[in-house]
Amino acid sequence: MALSEKPAAGAPEDGPEDGPEDAALARGSALESFGDSAETRALLGRLPALLGDRAAREGALERFRVIMDKYQEQPHLLDPHLEWMMNLLLGIVQDQTSPADLVHLAFKFLYIITKVRGYKTFLRLFPHEVADVQPVLDMFTHQNPRDHETWETRYMLLLWLSVACLIPFDFSRLDGNLVTQPGQTRVSIMDRILQIAESYLVVSDKARDAAAVLVSKFVTRPDVKEKKMAGFLDWSLCTLAQSSFQTIEGVIAMDGTLQALAQIFKHGKREDCLPYAATVLQRLDACRLPNSSQTLLRKLGVKLAQRLGLTFLKPRLAQWRYQRGCRSLAANLQLCAQSQREPRTQAETPDSEEGYDVPEEVESVIEQLLVGLKDKDTIVRWSAAKGIGRVAGRLPRELADDVLGSVLDCFSFQETDNAWHGGCLALAELGRRGLLLPSRLADVVAVILKALTYEEKRGACSVGTNVRDAACYVCWAFARAYEPQELQPFVAGISSALLIATVFDRNVNCRRAASAAFQENVGRQGTFPHGIDILTTADYFAVGNTSNCFLVISKFIASFPEYTQPLIDHLVAMKVNHWDGVIRELSAKALHNLVQLAPEYSATLVFPRLLAMTQSADLHTRHGAVLACAEVAHSLRGLAVREHRPVADFLDETAVHGLKQIHQQFHDRHLYRGLGGELMRQAVCVLIEKLSLSKLPFRGDAVLDGWQWLINDTLRNLRLMSSQSREQIKDAAISALAALCSEYYTKEPGQVEPAGQESLVKQYLAELQSAEEMTRCGFSLALGALPGFMLKGELQQVLAGLRAVAHVSPKDVSFAESRRDAVKAIASVCQTVGVSAEGTPDEVVCRENVGQVYCTLLDALSDYSTDSRGDVGAWVREAAMTSLMDLTLLLGREQPELIAASTCEQVMCCLAQQASEKIDRFRAHAAHVFMTLLHASGPAGPIVPHVPHREELEKLFPRSDVASVNWNAPSQAFPRVTQLLGLPTYRYHVLLGLAVSVGGLTESTVRHSTQSLFAHVSSMQSDRQALDGFAGTLLQVFQDNLLNDRVSVPLLKMVDQMLANGCFDAFTTDTDHPFGVKLLALCKEEIRKSKDVQKLRSSVAVFCGLVQFPGCVRRKTLLQLLLLLCHPFPVIRKTTASQVYEMALTYSDVVGADVLDEVMAVLGGTAWDAELSVIRGQRNRLCDLLGVPRPQLIPKVTARPPQASRDTQAPSCARSPHAAATSSRVQGVLGPRRPSVGPTRLPGPVGMQHRWAPTRGRKVTQKPVLTSGPHSDRCSGQRTCSGLHLRDPGCG
Repeated sequence: MALSEKPAAGAPEDGPEDGPEDAALARGSALESFGDSAETRALLGRLPALLGDRAAREGALERFRVIMDKYQEQPHLLDPHLEWMMNLLLGIVQDQTSPADLVHLAFKFLYIITKVRGYKTFLRLFPHEVADVQPVLDMFTHQNPRDHETWETRYMLLLWLSVACLIPFDFSRLDGNLVTQPGQTRVSIMDRILQIAESYLVVSDKARDAAAVLVSKFVTRPDVKEKKMAGFLDWSLCTLAQSSFQTIEGVIAMDGTLQALAQIFKHGKREDCLPYAATVLQRLDACRLPNSSQTLLRKLGVKLAQRLGLTFLKPRLAQWRYQRGCRSLAANLQLCAQSQREPRTQAETPDSEEGYDVPEEVESVIEQLLVGLKDKDTIVRWSAAKGIGRVAGRLPRELADDVLGSVLDCFSFQETDNAWHGGCLALAELGRRGLLLPSRLADVVAVILKALTYEEKRGACSVGTNVRDAACYVCWAFARAYEPQELQPFVAGISSALLIATVFDRNVNCRRAASAAFQENVGRQGTFPHGIDILTTADYFAVGNTSNCFLVISKFIASFPEYTQPLIDHLVAMKVNHWDGVIRELSAKALHNLVQLAPEYSATLVFPRLLAMTQSADLHTRHGAVLACAEVAHSLRGLAVREHRPVADFLDETAVHGLKQIHQQFHDRHLYRGLGGELMRQAVCVLIEKLSLSKLPFRGDAVLDGWQWLINDTLRNLRLMSSQSREQIKDAAISALAALCSEYYTKEPGQVEPAGQESLVKQYLAELQSAEEMTRCGFSLALGALPGFMLKGELQQVLAGLRAVAHVSPKDVSFAESRRDAVKAIASVCQTVGVSAEGTPDEVVCRENVGQVYCTLLDALSDYSTDSRGDVGAWVREAAMTSLMDLTLLLGREQPELIAASTCEQVMCCLAQQASEKIDRFRAHAAHVFMTLLHASGPAGPIVPHVPHREELEKLFPRSDVASVNWNAPSQAFPRVTQLLGLPTYRYHVLLGLAVSVGGLTESTVRHSTQSLFAHVSSMQSDRQALDGFAGTLLQVFQDNLLNDRVSVPLLKMVDQMLANGCFDAFTTDTDHPFGVKLLALCKEEIRKSKDVQKLRSSVAVFCGLVQFPGCVRRKTLLQLLLLLCHPFPVIRKTTASQVYEMALTYSDVVGADVLDEVMAVLGGTAWDAELSVIRGQRNRLCDLLGVPRPQLIPKVTARPPQASRDTQAPSCARSPHAAATSSRVQGVLGPRRPSVGPTRLPGPVGMQHRWAPTRGRKVTQKPVLTSGPHSDRCSGQRTCSGLHLRDPGCG
């Protein structure tokens, strides 16, 4: 049922303030005309030209599909254009010179049109004259039923033939035009058509459907039915008898045959089909289609059965049916002038056809239809329901009433949800057709009210959504079918049930269906109480949100006395014990709102019932009842306070005692353990919170110790809770603790129980040192939730304990959640105790401890720890940002002098860094905090002092733009945040954050951050001083984050892009510019001894960019690249060769024109993943061509102290010079190898000989030292390049 898809008429219309976007959304995808006419005409006109180009042909076909698909929901817009589209395409088909492929292409386009508009509308446009029959038949001779590429052609030809065969002439007159060859049998046109139809009824493609249409129109012709109907029906029944629905071939044959039979009995005359109906029904029974697993076969069986039933019964309009109004407008206007009380039904009129004989076969038909109502598939049940309505319309009143009784039998709780759904559909059909008389409305309405709340638990979910939706359809149909006076006795029940479904149904489609049904009844019946007022609130769109329905709309509806008690009763009976925990919680909150509208009823009847439900053995019932008791008690207490009435008026001693006993009863029954323990702990924690807020007289009672034990035990054992419910349970326990301590742990207002305070705080501080992360989380938040009077004198200890948890230590680096909660607790504690500049550090936030608090929170902003879950440090950073905002605003409002200028600068800079990083959610949160602190103001102006560059920031980020910017979107965030690069104070931190974003992986983040950065740098090209400052900051960021892979790897990528895009072209005019020199040194240091492939590949790209800088920087860079050509990792060698190849082509001044071709040949023709011994020669050749000295190995002897005992010494490997030379592939970039202990096989080419020699007292190894030629190192000193000892003769 698609009733829920109808928009409610009570939805608010577009007002004058709605913009174009709102108007477009309101219209949806509605179109006014076929706006693609010109493109379609051009597309169809050039089909012959596209035939030779397969790609162009497929492109045109896809484009035509896209055009037609836009009109799927409004196909009638195509009607004025169907004829010319048909003529263009059929012109190609009827042209004898058209190639076969072009004809197939034209039929593909015709099929697309037919799919959108429907074949019934399309049929009448086919040429259907006598002269068209023979050409269509001739086309079938060229068709191959097994060709799956051209099935559209056969489908359209069968449809064409189905309309062409309707010519008003006997087919025998056309047989004289047949030409036969000698020896061939003469075949009439009638036989040819029938053979074609029969052959295509058993194919596996869509042509089978068109063949059924052809049969229904051809066999029912007057001249054909006399000669061929009996034979075709005999062939059909034989096909059914020989086919089995257990094989694919049998399913296909039965499908086509059943379609054809159903179409024949639908379109054929009754007197022609009646002689064969009994035989066909007998064969249909023998097929046992209800046992088939094929949905389509069962549907066709039901469809054929109802058509046979209509054939058995005479076509007549039942005189006993109920009629509301007339089809004639004039007749309706006359009826309106009559008395509204005059009955307009002929329900009591005796049947005018006395003695009407109903064939026995009808009983079998109705039995099959009733079985179809219980089918497992909706389309079968819907077809059966329509069949019930059609057949009952031709039955006498008594028999139709028996059919209704059989339908009502479907509404038994022994039946499945399928039977309930089918029964609702059948009742709707009977009511819509006037076959459901008012005398049976009492029985029908009773079952429909049950169906509106039907739901059965099945495993982890429930069934019944379709039943409730269909029940709404029944109510919708009744609103149209009956006069208001007929439904008047049932208005209260139907209106309440529909409104209950509108606001309390779990499924959004059912809520919208109920809203639509209620609207229909309000409009057509006019008797539903407060209908218009309710519709304006509970419209189609408003009921889309579940929380809004439970907490807002339900309260509005319950304000009308007619609906208050039904809504409360439904929540208690059906929703408090619902299987879905979200619905139980929402139901409890809804009861909190509704009981205030009926306090006496809730206190005397509802609350005792809920208390009794808390002892239920069912977990869901018990959980929901405890939540409901908590909310109802809190609501009644609040109502008593507002009305200045004693609480005993609503909660007597029995009720209070029952609430107090809940925890002890659960504890005694061990209900806090096992699978349901999590739910019950959470529910009782909510109960503790609500009872504490209700201020019930439990001070000094032993139940408080039990409550405190439950809270502590829950927080201590959070690790045992499931990850899905852990956060909810923790929050409930913390809220319960805060309420419990605030209400019951004081003697007088503001005075604490000294012993209780000290023991509780010490206990919680001790738990902070637990080895379990979840325990730390729970008790950190518990300390943060303690009321202010419990923290007096203990503040220093509490903050010290929380600081210890928030600190990252090697043993608990993965405890990100505990650090997050500790940071939250610190801010909460500060807000609880308040601020006083001259106060004592044990009681308030003061001058002595505020610096430590800020230090802890700022340290948390640098938490970038990761584990298998990803960047878990982001949780800590997010909490730290929120805590910094809360603390700074608190200080700014009360003691702004406590905010030091350096502290404020650190806070704003760190927030700017977070606002420029790559994770959207945290970037948006950082921007929100930054803007909040910037624009926070009081009566005297800004409340946060010492904000660096405040005036410039307020111009860059005006208050009016704060709400309109979506910081989650990189396209909006980065163009704004890069403006901070122009402010020296923020430049370092923003650049640090941008490095991570520009060098990240997310495409949208990388694109927009890169564009914004380049735009800013390009604006500085004319200002050399600003560019120097930017470059210096960039180098400082690089130097400060050396070997920090989180920053250095994306920073290398960012530097590569900046060099490639000419951001530093102004520096390339200077020889050995300091920026190039420093950047080269930092890159070499970063990759020294590195085995990180990603880092090495990024560094290669940076080195290639650095060759732009002339002088010593270029020579050293080329040497570094040539060394990387012999890196141990083949992927690095290949990457370097590829990058150097591109570099040589990009920068023409790097490689001389006379050697460029040879350099390109060596780089492009060498297999750089081959053995190093081969590659080294090619690398040395490049050194010669580029004028770079060849790296050479120089043996270096190092001595090792003797071992303590000669017996423990092991032989070592003394390498030959050749073996030492081969070790350069290890030491090239990774640095010198440490001396090995014991016998070691050194790496080298395959087949290398190694000499093993024992040593005594010391180990002698030869360490290679690469040199650049015969020159001395004294010119510039010995430099280290990627771990190699290099001498560059050109740098003296």
